[in-house]
Amino acid sequence: MRRLEKVGLVGLGLVAGVSLSLHFAALADKDTVATPLPVEELRAFTEVFGHIKNSYVEPVSDKKLFTEAINGMLNGLDPHSAYLDADAFKDLQAGTQGEFGGLGIEVGMEDGLVKVISPIEDTPAYQAGVKSGDLILKLDDSLVKGMSLNDAVKRMRGKPGSKVVLTILRKNELKPLVITVVRAVIKVQSVKARLIEPGYAFIRITQFQEHTGENLATALDKLVKENKGALSGLVLDLRNDPGGLLDSAVAVSAAFLARDALVVYTEGRTEDAKMKLKASPEYYLRGNPKNDYIKNIPGSIKSVPMVVLVNGGSASASEIVAGALQDHKRGVIMGTQTFGKGSVQTVLPLGNNTAIKLTTARYYTPGGRSIQAKGIVPDILVEDPSTAGIDSVFRLRESDLEKHLTNGKQPEEKPQARPDAAPKGSTDKLPLAEFGAKNDYQLNQALNLLKGMKILQGK
Repeated sequence: MRRLEKVGLVGLGLVAGVSLSLHFAALADKDTVATPLPVEELRAFTEVFGHIKNSYVEPVSDKKLFTEAINGMLNGLDPHSAYLDADAFKDLQAGTQGEFGGLGIEVGMEDGLVKVISPIEDTPAYQAGVKSGDLILKLDDSLVKGMSLNDAVKRMRGKPGSKVVLTILRKNELKPLVITVVRAVIKVQSVKARLIEPGYAFIRITQFQEHTGENLATALDKLVKENKGALSGLVLDLRNDPGGLLDSAVAVSAAFLARDALVVYTEGRTEDAKMKLKASPEYYLRGNPKNDYIKNIPGSIKSVPMVVLVNGGSASASEIVAGALQDHKRGVIMGTQTFGKGSVQTVLPLGNNTAIKLTTARYYTPGGRSIQAKGIVPDILVEDPSTAGIDSVFRLRESDLEKHLTNGKQPEEKPQARPDAAPKGSTDKLPLAEFGAKNDYQLNQALNLLKGMKILQGK
């Protein structure tokens, strides 16, 4: 029997400076399944291998050929399966701590170019003005066309304080944009919380990290104490949250749902790929099961009226939380349709500190909806006027990625622009709202809804 260390993964693609967040699960023993070898295909492979070794214009090492063959096998499956060399695997493991080196962008590959899925809030790329949907044409003086995603990510990594020049193609821009980004050790603050006004709280989760559940529990307790009593309403902001750890998504859901409520389930070909995750300590605690931080959250949080803000940058773990709260009718989902990353990646170590990241299952909401290539549709559609029409038409989604996994149950639907979406150029004079700021239109609409619900409850 072969001993494999399995890692449950809930992120998007690669991150410049770190691979995706991961969750170390229990060791699993698996019997090696004997399958007939495809003789004809292997013969073709060895013939190609021999031709390259004998006739390629320059000598090529066996290691390079086999590595590129592995890369090709995995890259040809879907946008999220990949080979992780020693550096990528090390960064993947380090990313769970919420601290890593690089630019701070979630990236994928499209038409041979690196495409920005989402800049991570408060990182160098975000502050330099890199946006979701940007296509990176050049890294310094090197063209990206022809690079593998791993190679491009390696070039974006570097010593903190050093610079990288990104040449970017952006929709609605006539010329390529040149943006200089200073690399840094990225420290992402996962949970941000404050009282907007007496009785109403705002909590933003920027990424699902190892301690997100604990940080959320602490923030909720502090908010109730600061308010000197139960809250009248709460806004949970998951906009542009690219995902992260599965158990942290379960923990966040458990903070607001009844104990043992189903949060998410998965379906795949193997028994290990079939899971039901509930709002119970055994599904979100790592380490000491007695240290249940969710148990310390004030009881009033389980019933406080909630609005959950999402947009096209809300992906994976964010969609799991939004889907669970929506299906259990625990909160009103407001904003725009989410990214649609609903597949499970398992990291399988190969030895020599390398691994493969393999798609093994799809995620489903408690009500049986597949998140993959569809996302979560808000209960109330509210666009930010500063990006009206742009988000719905131009934002990159899972269904836009080449070779994306299909939904599995529901037909795919491309998000449509609203009839009242602003025409091209009409948003030029509107300042982009900062999430949580006074001019945050979607937040203000969520607050208005909560106040309306409070009035109706009073009547």
